[in-house]
Amino acid sequence: MGDPSPGLLVAFDATPLLGVRTGVGEFVAGALGAMEKMSGDITIRPYAVSLGGRAKLRAQVHGGTEAAGSLLPARALHRSWAWFGHPVVERWTGPLDVVHGTNYVVPPVRSAQRVVSIHDMAMFVKPEVCTKATLAVRGLLSSAVRQGAWVATPSQAVAEEVMELLGPEPSRVVVVPYGVPTLPTLPTLPPSAAFGPGGVDAGPANALRQTPPAALPRGPFVLALGRVEPRKGLENLVRAFGLLAPTHPDLTLVVAGPDGWGAEAFEEALRACPHRARIARLGHVDGATRAALLERAAVFAFPSLYEGFGFPPLEAMAAGTPVVATTAGALPEVLGDAALLVAPGDFRELAAGIELLLDDEVLREDMVTRGRTRVELYSWDRTAESLVKLYRDARESGS
Repeated sequence: MGDPSPGLLVAFDATPLLGVRTGVGEFVAGALGAMEKMSGDITIRPYAVSLGGRAKLRAQVHGGTEAAGSLLPARALHRSWAWFGHPVVERWTGPLDVVHGTNYVVPPVRSAQRVVSIHDMAMFVKPEVCTKATLAVRGLLSSAVRQGAWVATPSQAVAEEVMELLGPEPSRVVVVPYGVPTLPTLPTLPPSAAFGPGGVDAGPANALRQTPPAALPRGPFVLALGRVEPRKGLENLVRAFGLLAPTHPDLTLVVAGPDGWGAEAFEEALRACPHRARIARLGHVDGATRAALLERAAVFAFPSLYEGFGFPPLEAMAAGTPVVATTAGALPEVLGDAALLVAPGDFRELAAGIELLLDDEVLREDMVTRGRTRVELYSWDRTAESLVKLYRDARESGS
């Protein structure tokens, strides 16, 4: 990526690439991949805040990029950073111009400038939907911002929350919209295998937990994707489906994603739904199954209670599937007029939005067209360009 001597040297936290890929992991993969392809006088040095993470990271980065790793596990490092402000990141990366903490935490430095990504402000505005581990980083994040770290947010909505709640210098808060994750090519699926009404594993006992199938429901289905946790509002989607099911007897609801914390509320909603036999609960699905689900769903539902950006509805738009989402957080800003938007937490309004998209073919086609246009606004190349400009501005601010 160029000669590191005269150019810009940036340490980039790639820890979210390790383990199961989350939304932050998608951001890291997309941004890092695009920056690795850029020409010019910039060198990106990925690092992992994880004991032994350096070796694991080597398999995740490309283009001959040299990975670095911390000497302590993440929890121990966070405590040391909070109490003592050490060790500085240069101890394991060498001299730097900028360090980018991509997941709310940016290490202390000897002389480099600091940039921290704040993907959303849930830990401050909706702490009740956050884990203790997430809440534990609030102090580190607040301290970094007070000390002058530059802030990258994926939306103006998050930027405004950052400025209101953390009080940084406004010129140091920069909106860097993300791209859209790339899905594998849709696989060819056997028409004889199916699940849902009349299909395999469709009984009530299997409605709560199924292995991802090799095929899709025979009839139309509403799809939700994401980790099952309180912030995603999926129990409201189950209640909405309960209203739709009697008048749409061939409709199935598919919820795909691993359990997060607080999944019990979702499971309780499933058990209480009189049409639970028509709800397929999948765990984590691979990329090919995810692509197939997105492309073949009748409607994609995103009932989130708070979002800083929102990858899944954009993925659905890219796949040509109409979207109903809530007005929570940054979703109106990110999705614009390309989705039907409903009030967060209102399952009756959610059901009405889904029904409109199921029954009104003209509206469906309009939403599909709007969606395909909307996703063109988001690309990882633009993300990379914005980040590199931010890094340069950060370096210049310390000259």
